[in-house]
This record gives sequence, structure tokens and C-alpha cells, in this order.
Amino acid sequence: MALSPLVVDDIAQMLLACVCAELTTTAERVDGQPGCPCVACVVPGRPAWDNCTGDCSGAKTVGQLTVNLDRIYPTSAFPTETKDVIGSRNCAPVRQAADYVITLLRCAPTYTEQGCPPSCEEQAAAARILHVDAVSVTNALMCCFPQTSDARRGQQFMLGPLRTLGPEGQCVGIEQRVAVALPFCGCTAGGES
Repeated sequence: MALSPLVVDDIAQMLLACVCAELTTTAERVDGQPGCPCVACVVPGRPAWDNCTGDCSGAKTVGQLTVNLDRIYPTSAFPTETKDVIGSRNCAPVRQAADYVITLLRCAPTYTEQGCPPSCEEQAAAARILHVDAVSVTNALMCCFPQTSDARRGQQFMLGPLRTLGPEGQCVGIEQRVAVALPFCGCTAGGES
């Protein structure tokens, strides 16, 4: 089946908007929790870890939120990748799915100028932010993302594992993978999309 040329990017933008909105809402409800980072964007490929502690031109929430496409694959029974042979004379009754990666990075506690490691209190504060961020990303995907589709049952997707990243350098964060069944339309006359 044929895909709209913008469908992959549109879904990436929807994922970004849902997560950013949930992070902002959570920051309003949880004292000390940072909101959506000032650097929040869809990126091509794996994100560079270069905005964890950077200047955000006066913005108060440093960090980095990115969404990137990992792969597109055929599926006859979403979310399982199919190995079906696709004929050359027509569009196959196979749909496409896309794997996306949501990465959220925050500042990590680090050594002092005197070379002392971060205190237990600093570590616990960073862990709390990380834990709340993990729940916020999950909530965004479970509550907001399904509603971004006009389909009767909303977006069809599968959550992958959420894992922690780092600390590495001055960054610590989370990575959430999500597989999304892409909406399709019929092929045009002659089998071309």
C-alpha cells in the first residue's frame, strides 16, 4: 500500500509535541521538575548529545528532547516484521510500520572543581528527575499520542522498552522506542504511488 510522502515526518512531529506537552504539564504539578527542554526537535538519525547543559538563550529549561526515525519495515500483522514476497505487478496487501526513538537528556551531577564526586543528595535529585521524566514520556504516549490520528481507534502503536542513558559526560536521560503502524492509502493506477 502507498504512503503519504509526509506521514513519517508528521508522526515524528506528533510524538515530539505530545511528549513536550506532557513534560510541561508535569513540571507544573511536580515541584522542582524541569519542563520541556528548550532544545526539542525532530532530528535525522541518532541525536548528538550536545545540548544537555548548553545555553538556551535565556530559557530556563536546559536539556534536549529529540525524536528520530530508526527504520521503516513491512508488516502483515503489526508489529511483527513480515518476510512476505511482494509482487511487482501490484501493491501488496502489506502495510508499513516505523520505529521511532524518543531521547530526553538532562544535566547529570558531576565532579566538583576540587575533584569530589557528586553527593548522594545530588544523585537522588537527578534520579528523581529521570524517574518523573520516564513516567511523563510513557503518559504522553498512552494519553496524547493515540488521539493524534483521525482513525476510529486512534494511532496503532506498540511501546518498546524505555531505558536509561548515561550518565555520560554531563548528560543523563532516557530513551523510549515506539513502533507505529503507518496509515496507508491505495496505489494509483498502474501500481505507482
